[in-house]
Amino acid sequence: MFISSFLSKRSYFFSRGFHVGKCFSNPSTEDIVFRAVCVNLKQRKWKFLEDISPSLTNSLVSRVIREFRNSPLLASEFYKWVGERRNLSHSLDSCCTMIGVLVNWRRFDDALSLLGNLLHVSGVPPLKVLERLVNTYETCDSCPAVFDSLVRACTQVGATRGAYEVIQKLRKEGYYVTVHAWNNFLSHLLKLNETGQFWKVYKEMVSYGYIENVNTSNLVIYALCKTGKLQEAISSFYRILKRGIRPNVVTFNMIIDGACRTGDMELALKLHTMMGVMSRNCVSPNSVTYNCIINGFCKIGRVAFVEELYSEIIRAGVDSNVRTYATLIDGYVKEGNLEKALRLCDEMVERGLMPNTVIYNSIIHGLYMEGDMEQASSLFSDMIDKRICPDQFTYSILTKDLCSNGYATEAFRFHSQLLEKNLIDDAFSYNILMSHLCSSNYLAGTKQLLGSMFVRGFIPDVVTYGTLIDGYCKEGNMESAILVYDKMKVERKPNLVIYNTIMDGLCKGPSVDVAKSLLDRLLRINLVDAITYNTLIYGYCINGKIDEAFGLCAEMRNGGIIVNRVTYNILINFLCKFGCFQQAKELMDLMVIQGMFPDHITYTTLITNFAKNCSSEEVIELHDYMVLKGVLPDKQTYKAIVSPLLTEESMKTSV
Repeated sequence: MFISSFLSKRSYFFSRGFHVGKCFSNPSTEDIVFRAVCVNLKQRKWKFLEDISPSLTNSLVSRVIREFRNSPLLASEFYKWVGERRNLSHSLDSCCTMIGVLVNWRRFDDALSLLGNLLHVSGVPPLKVLERLVNTYETCDSCPAVFDSLVRACTQVGATRGAYEVIQKLRKEGYYVTVHAWNNFLSHLLKLNETGQFWKVYKEMVSYGYIENVNTSNLVIYALCKTGKLQEAISSFYRILKRGIRPNVVTFNMIIDGACRTGDMELALKLHTMMGVMSRNCVSPNSVTYNCIINGFCKIGRVAFVEELYSEIIRAGVDSNVRTYATLIDGYVKEGNLEKALRLCDEMVERGLMPNTVIYNSIIHGLYMEGDMEQASSLFSDMIDKRICPDQFTYSILTKDLCSNGYATEAFRFHSQLLEKNLIDDAFSYNILMSHLCSSNYLAGTKQLLGSMFVRGFIPDVVTYGTLIDGYCKEGNMESAILVYDKMKVERKPNLVIYNTIMDGLCKGPSVDVAKSLLDRLLRINLVDAITYNTLIYGYCINGKIDEAFGLCAEMRNGGIIVNRVTYNILINFLCKFGCFQQAKELMDLMVIQGMFPDHITYTTLITNFAKNCSSEEVIELHDYMVLKGVLPDKQTYKAIVSPLLTEESMKTSV
């Protein structure tokens, strides 16, 4: 009984084992290799893996990477090991699998490197990469950041169209495209100066219901500041405050920089002061903030104020960096205070900061401005000895300053030496020599130099064509200028400088109406600035069309373009020429009310015209008024006109 019972149980277990065995098929060769690779990879037994490498396939490599997706270091080591084998090469699938793993572990730089190789080196189309990333999305437990990385990689390798196609394809396929991908693409468009396309894509993004973050807002503000629309940038800034988006230091710095670029230093200082209050004490000025303001004051020649600001930097504990010193040194050089600039060089060296190429360039330029050719050459040699590499600007400064100091022959000789040593990479130095020849009214020489460029294989750039167009315009040869412009359009896209040059040429002749038509065309493509308007305003004034000139001022304001000092100075000058002295003074008052300080040009224009047509009392009264408003008198004008009147008034008082 016991035996029969035992036999029946044995039969049962055997039967059960048989049925269970049926559920497990014999492991395939790939399964065996896979298990062997995983076991030995964990122990980093590379010798064993080397022996088994002939059995590895692309699908097996992807499978191993997926297996180790929670151990990114091992996955990366295996991926690199496979890439170094002669008998193996990564498939698109294994690459995308590895990218997914890296992104999940926030190793974005490594992921971008792999994506860059796929797009740029291997030449795989972005949509093809996207297809494989979508296929590996679930198996790698990926997140939307993997698609953000693809968009970023496209922009890094210059595949602008590809980046946009990826965003569009993801939306159509129902995958979530984060605001970070949009921001990256918008930033890329701004770097390419594609402002029109930027606004088109931005509006598209908003229409899809995306909520902007601070980075999106910063891009919008930057785009507005970049095109001189400071008032709109400020309006945008207040809108983000109302939405509850907290601005960061970048937000403030961009508007401050925009204000400095337009010369509105009062606004720049106000924003700098209000940073803490407007950000609920979350943001304070950094070195970039101070560098922008210092640069702004240096550009308008108010270097004395910069010294106070520099003291504030020290009190605030913000470290002055090389850029801070470079800006200060350049400001003092431009003011003609080379001694102070050199003292700052010594100070930065004492603080352990080494002067860079930019600082050397400024000092060399300052020495040339003082006519000290020997010291400038000596400093250039010192730069070479200290292994501070000269750049194209160094060579350009040397070339330009030699021309400016009457050593054109030496400049051409220096240029030839640079060519012989293959130190010239582009048209930059050629453009300087061409500009010198044009300013010397030697257009024939300019054309010869252009021919030399072609012979040596240098491609003329926008500045080259612009220099030639400017030369013809100054000569009054608008027909030739337009011919060069037409030829240029085939090879290069004209920029605003080119259009402003043509506008200037048209305004100086009897073609002011043609210039107005050009302005209308530029407005349609959103390519105008204050210089464009000022040029046409000047054209209207010299043609006696004062009403049209003032009408353009109103048009400027309506278009969000700042009416600047140059605009006011043009109008004040022509009001004086037409005998409208009181209106000219009222216009200066309006200038002050709008927070714009008159400069020495305003001073000279008004004082000179008042001296010719008004009483000495009115001249002195005007002088005193402008000085009280902070206007620095032009030394020559003051010495020739105001000083004698003050002496005369003093003598009358003493009598």
